[in-house]
Amino acid sequence: MGDLLLVRHGETEWSASGRHTSFTDLPLTERGEGQAASLAPLLSGRTYSLVLTSPLTRATHTAELAGLTEAVIDPDLHEWDYGGYEGMTTAAIRFDRPDWELWRDGVAPGPDHEGESPAEVGVRADRVLTRADTALARRDGDVVLIAHAHFLRVLTARRLGLPPAGGRLFRLDTGTVSRLSTEHGRPVIAEWNTLPSGRG
Repeated sequence: MGDLLLVRHGETEWSASGRHTSFTDLPLTERGEGQAASLAPLLSGRTYSLVLTSPLTRATHTAELAGLTEAVIDPDLHEWDYGGYEGMTTAAIRFDRPDWELWRDGVAPGPDHEGESPAEVGVRADRVLTRADTALARRDGDVVLIAHAHFLRVLTARRLGLPPAGGRLFRLDTGTVSRLSTEHGRPVIAEWNTLPSGRG
């Protein structure tokens, strides 16, 4: 059976400043474009059974720059809906809610977006994993997911049998590749936050 490769999109203006970015469709920065293009050597030379990307520009552009031109959009790979916390930093949120933690508390609803709880993001992640497992069962290549930090962290937790909030354990930087594999039939992290040589 193949591996599950997780690609976090390159840097955006808001990811660089720590602002929660979900439905705001920001482009990659120049640095983010460089990060995305630098992933191509890590992703070339493998056979892929399925390549899925979030519908947001920062993910689809990362896929293109990394050479994953066959990527298919999957709406379930969208970033966690931050609701009323869209565009805010954790420090700004904690000004009013000092004990706030995304993984435990979720988000406050916004005027146009209700936001999602950790469990709701977990449901989406489980759907993506079901689709990935169907492709992996064909045994004709790996599966690649190009998406966002918080979503991919939740997906990793679910893959490892943890609750969605277990994603808090997995820091994930922009423009990186991570690999989930198996050992003795059980899911494991084989590589995490991998950077191309020369980037660091």
